[in-house]
Amino acid sequence: MKNTTQVLVIDDEAHNRQALSMLLKHSGYQVQSAVSGEDALEIMQETPFEIIITDLFLPGVSGIDILKRVKEDSPYTSVILITGNASAETAVEAMKEGAFDYITKPFNFEKLKVIVAKAVEKSRLVAENLYLRQQLRGKYKFDNIIGNSLAMNQVFSRMERIVNTDSTILILGESGTGKELVAKAIHYNSPRKDHPFIAINCGAIPAELLESELFGHVRGSFTGAVGDKAGRFEAANGGTIFLDEIGTMPMHLQMKLLRVLQEQEVERVGSTRKTKLNVRVVSATNANLEDEVKRGHFREDLYYRLNVIPIILPPLRERREDIALLARSFLQKFCREMDRPLMSISPAAMAAIEAYAWPGNVRELENLIERTVALTDGEVIEPDDLPASIAGANPPSPYATPEAPRVTPTGVDMVRVISDIERAMICESLELTKGVKARAAALLGINRTTLVEKIKRLGLEER
Repeated sequence: MKNTTQVLVIDDEAHNRQALSMLLKHSGYQVQSAVSGEDALEIMQETPFEIIITDLFLPGVSGIDILKRVKEDSPYTSVILITGNASAETAVEAMKEGAFDYITKPFNFEKLKVIVAKAVEKSRLVAENLYLRQQLRGKYKFDNIIGNSLAMNQVFSRMERIVNTDSTILILGESGTGKELVAKAIHYNSPRKDHPFIAINCGAIPAELLESELFGHVRGSFTGAVGDKAGRFEAANGGTIFLDEIGTMPMHLQMKLLRVLQEQEVERVGSTRKTKLNVRVVSATNANLEDEVKRGHFREDLYYRLNVIPIILPPLRERREDIALLARSFLQKFCREMDRPLMSISPAAMAAIEAYAWPGNVRELENLIERTVALTDGEVIEPDDLPASIAGANPPSPYATPEAPRVTPTGVDMVRVISDIERAMICESLELTKGVKARAAALLGINRTTLVEKIKRLGLEER
């Protein structure tokens, strides 16, 4: 296969430029050359290069100027500097500015080929990482979190307001509501998006190993510690760490986590050396941490440190208007992944799906659609294609009363609470009067016109 790696050689000395170009061409690279920095900048506007080999000292636009331009415009391009022995120290300083390596005159061509090969590998890894980051940003755009309900619109609004802050976040919600998805969306839409997102499930790791996983350890600090190891906090430096199921963390580790949050530094197990951190902490739990504090199972000071900005994810049963949107989105996803023609869901099957209580929330719905796409022969999903527990679910009454709003430990959204109470009272009055609006209005002590306006505002006209 032809080597498509583009290399630019920049040197004002003709014999050096020609010798390097010939060597690289014989090694299979696609090579262009420039006699000056100004000439190189013009060529770079027309052709993207993976490797640039430039003399450090050029008249006018120097090798350092080229390096700085490349770092700004093309982060996946590796720059190799050419220098004389006397200026090697300057080249080393340039490497601190982002150069990949340097070669000295006279050239050792075998060494040069090794350096270029390594630079090509590094450039392709960087380009691949940039591509993957772009894919992640696309995957975790706010628009890709499905939901049009009032509850989810409030979640989106809060996410947009906090995405550019560094405040700690506590995501509350039942299992399967999408807590990690929200955490990733916040990270990949924040200024930290080019740095790591590191997730750890505190409840899935044995207590005796969790400390090492979080904070790292040094060799010999405990049986089996055969070498130094960085913890998840160090791995997340510059980015975001997501502490899932934070409520399961043992009390002795809660104290150490509190110190990390307060001091913004971490100390590995068995070491006294401290490493400074720049990490945003996002935690999540399906437990009531305020109750855990009262029982003495969770530190109150840590709770308040984590709960600077709470995000409450509603269970799927409290956002039924989103069920059809989610089901169709998952249907498209799995039809595409399984290379099947786009399927549809019959009205009867959709009614059963919407009527089901979804104790496993969005994750359970996603698993159902994946299984159904895999096992259904036709192009339309019918009730018979669904599990009996879902196909036999009783559809809600046209005016079923939604669950009463609850005051949560992290506070309450009064606008939503008042709206939910109003909705519940209207639904109940319509249920009692079998949908006769004039009689329902009389029960509520308002006129029919006011009731009709409220029904439209609350989105109840089609219920």
